[in-house]
Amino acid sequence: MQISTKFTIAIHLLVAAKYFEGEQKITSRFLADSIGSNPVIVRNIMLQLQEAGIIEVRRGPGGITLKRPLSEISYLDVYQAVETNSHENLFRFHENPNPSCPVGKNIHKALDQSLMEIQSDFEKDLASHHIQEVYQTIERAQQNT
Repeated sequence: MQISTKFTIAIHLLVAAKYFEGEQKITSRFLADSIGSNPVIVRNIMLQLQEAGIIEVRRGPGGITLKRPLSEISYLDVYQAVETNSHENLFRFHENPNPSCPVGKNIHKALDQSLMEIQSDFEKDLASHHIQEVYQTIERAQQNT
């Protein structure tokens, strides 16, 4: 399993929006410079975050604003917003195990429950972390430089 860079880009985007609010207009170009990415990629992620109700995007000179505090935005919120397959099962199962084979006919019985538990634990772990943690770590690091 690998989560795309959209997840970490989205977290970077949210933290930068909070960090620079009030002193800098937060645009896709500004964020792309901070992230080191293409503004089109950033705009696509911004759209996904907007559709998830995490940010508000105002065209033109408006920029973006956070719709709720970073302490109320979990990693799970971001994951579900930007990872296109986040609502599917984490593990994909091969489609045609041989029903005549003792392993093939029982593989689902042997794996399904544990794989569902792993996915549930993963989602609980994501839900237990919030973007505020990242923001605070960056603030502390900046104060120490």
